[in-house]
Amino acid sequence: MRKPLSAETKAIVKSTAPALQQHGLAITTRMYERLFTDPDVKAMFDQAAQESGEQPKRLAGAILAYAQNIDKLEALAAPVMRMAARHVATGVKAEHYPLVADALLPAIRDVLGEAATDEVLGAWGEAYWALADILIGKEDIRKRCPQATVVQGMSSPTALAG
Repeated sequence: MRKPLSAETKAIVKSTAPALQQHGLAITTRMYERLFTDPDVKAMFDQAAQESGEQPKRLAGAILAYAQNIDKLEALAAPVMRMAARHVATGVKAEHYPLVADALLPAIRDVLGEAATDEVLGAWGEAYWALADILIGKEDIRKRCPQATVVQGMSSPTALAG
């Protein structure tokens, strides 16, 4: 588990919300272009949702919500649990997260250009891995205890109830 995000990192990520609102779909579309250069990774995704644009829109919305709520992650508990459940159902594994990071961060720079400074990308790299740690933890719990409801503890992947 990584150290908690600093106030500075949270502020930088939160400050990118307007750019994400404006360019989020372009960023996620570019991210999937980068990610899908690997046919095995592409095969994991619902291609109908890609072709319709639904998946890039959903991810853009999730990234925007994360940026807007990075200082109050409890607001994202329900969406994170839905995402974790979907990941478990579709076979996402911890080793897939670096592939997404390697596609997402350059996609941010591709779309935002000079506005995606090293400082911004560094903050987003930290924020991505903080969320990835939470998701991986929630996914592990769902795999071990499929009937359990994982709640609270957005900063901790192990809170269980039920």
